[in-house]
Amino acid sequence: MSFRLILAIVAVLYLASVLYVHWRGRERLSFKRQLVDHSGIFAPYNVLMYAFSATPARPYLDRAAFAHLDALRDGWQGIREEALHLFDEGYIRSAEKHNDASFSSFFKEGWKRFYLKWYGEPLPSAHALCPNTVALLEKIPEVKAAMFALLPPGAKLNPHRDPFAGSLRYHLGLVTPNSDACRIFVDGEEYSWRDGEDVVFDETYVHWAENGTDQTRVILFCDVERPLRTPVLRGLNRVVGRVLGQATATQNVGGERVGAINRLYGLAHQAGVLRKRFKRATPRLYKLTRVALVLALAAWLALPWLRGI
Repeated sequence: MSFRLILAIVAVLYLASVLYVHWRGRERLSFKRQLVDHSGIFAPYNVLMYAFSATPARPYLDRAAFAHLDALRDGWQGIREEALHLFDEGYIRSAEKHNDASFSSFFKEGWKRFYLKWYGEPLPSAHALCPNTVALLEKIPEVKAAMFALLPPGAKLNPHRDPFAGSLRYHLGLVTPNSDACRIFVDGEEYSWRDGEDVVFDETYVHWAENGTDQTRVILFCDVERPLRTPVLRGLNRVVGRVLGQATATQNVGGERVGAINRLYGLAHQAGVLRKRFKRATPRLYKLTRVALVLALAAWLALPWLRGI
């Protein structure tokens, strides 16, 4: 089998997977965005997860099917106390060093977070600052990631799909406006947060959120392992989740581990700042440099063909 044929097969499979994700559910992103979106990049893996999922293909899932999460709902008031302490001390905040690519677009809307765990062991700062919540989480191995997430008054998170279908999303209301104006839509279906109430949904459907009140919303936000039908797929999903989690790890406070993807994201941000400074300082030279880089790339791509003439 030729290399070109292999590339063609890979391209067809990728496009078919993206199309499947695009048409899954009633709500969708534009196809152009879906094609290059991070949820599109993960589409082949996600289709595999959907095919072997032990849960029905619907936006919201039966909460009773996730009895292992009852301990979180039952202990919500203790979790709330620790979240309020973190809020009062200013620990629930946006990333300070451009090292959290996963939620970078949310920070622009005022969304804030404090990580408890992220596809691995709980963060040292979480152990120190909210030990009771961490102790509860450590008793539930199906919870792969957890954080306190804050949505300020008037904020809106635009429609998006989360990229990784190996998990499902769990929300537990801690400090909410208890209002229908503070809500999330998953595939067009509405849910409003309430203190002490929880919900499980599939975050790979298009979803968006808004807080149309004058009060802050704080919830416990978790990624829960998607139930799968076969041990082989369950093992694969845990390995993939662990690898991705390590690559996207970030910190609450200085000194905590930052994954490779977030380190690269920070470098890319610094490069962008330098590029903008260069453009403002010498716009003509900036334009000439861009043209020179494009020509150099074209020459590099054409060199093998020219040698063969």
